[in-house]
Amino acid sequence: MISKQQSLKLSPYMDLYNLIVPEDNMLRKINDLVDFSFVYDELKERDCLINDRNAIDPIRMFKYLLLKTIHDLSDVDIVERSKYDMSFKYFLDMTPEEEVIEPSSLTKFRKLRLKDINLLDLLINKTVEIAIEKGIIKSNSIIVDATHTKARYNQMKPKEVLMERSKKLRQAIYQVDESMKEKFPTKTKTDVLEDEITYSQNLMDVIEKEEVLLQYPKVKEKLSLLKETVEDDIEHLRCSKDQDAKVGHKTADSSFFGYKTHLAMSEERIITAATITTGEKNDGKQLETLIEKSVEAGMNVETVIGDAAYSEKGKSRIPKRKKMK
Repeated sequence: MISKQQSLKLSPYMDLYNLIVPEDNMLRKINDLVDFSFVYDELKERDCLINDRNAIDPIRMFKYLLLKTIHDLSDVDIVERSKYDMSFKYFLDMTPEEEVIEPSSLTKFRKLRLKDINLLDLLINKTVEIAIEKGIIKSNSIIVDATHTKARYNQMKPKEVLMERSKKLRQAIYQVDESMKEKFPTKTKTDVLEDEITYSQNLMDVIEKEEVLLQYPKVKEKLSLLKETVEDDIEHLRCSKDQDAKVGHKTADSSFFGYKTHLAMSEERIITAATITTGEKNDGKQLETLIEKSVEAGMNVETVIGDAAYSEKGKSRIPKRKKMK
């Protein structure tokens, strides 16, 4: 069963937060503004994945992933930072002296428990809910548009992803000790993913023997990120190919490889819905979905504002009482 951490935590050190984490700190403001209990509802059907009666509070795990996204760190480094960063501990609802989780627990949560959750819709809906409650959204109109999103890593193959991350790791090391070039393994010249994985592993083996280098945060963090990439599921690496990305046309004379992100936003410029399609998909066909998602998020949509791409056949499917401008 999911364990809700509802009991009041007592600690003689709680007053430290008021001294160390200012009220205008971003994480403190998010924590004070957002009720994260919605995470329980999303995860309760997946509770069988972690049925230990001492399982870590899923809200804390969810918050760890938010921190990971904000700071672009590996599981290992985001957990490490939560040991000493008091703003992290405040955000995670921890007492100052509380022990942190094992990084492997975060990895398991990231890979298993969130696999079937539409996080994009979940977070957008929560944002809209808060904006309406706070009186930030007052309009009854939505603006629809499509932005062209380049395929992940700009059409990089999994091998190229590893090459890029190992390159950033080497660059960080050269800033500390340029002589390390002589110790690094020879770069692979093949186009085989497995060869690049082997090179990355050999590179990491060399670096991990250099205790002085590992004391530098910029080296340690990039090393952890490369290691996480290598250790992650090979299938996850293959997803980086973006096999679903197709060529679309941004103008009559230019082609575009990747995805389209179709957005709906209120007149206050708060995103109310989003869909992601392959590059060649027609904008108009996403109009109805954007309207429906905006309504589900809590918007009272009376008017839809969009360019000509959204006014074709899709216009005929706009729900009654919705005007298209």
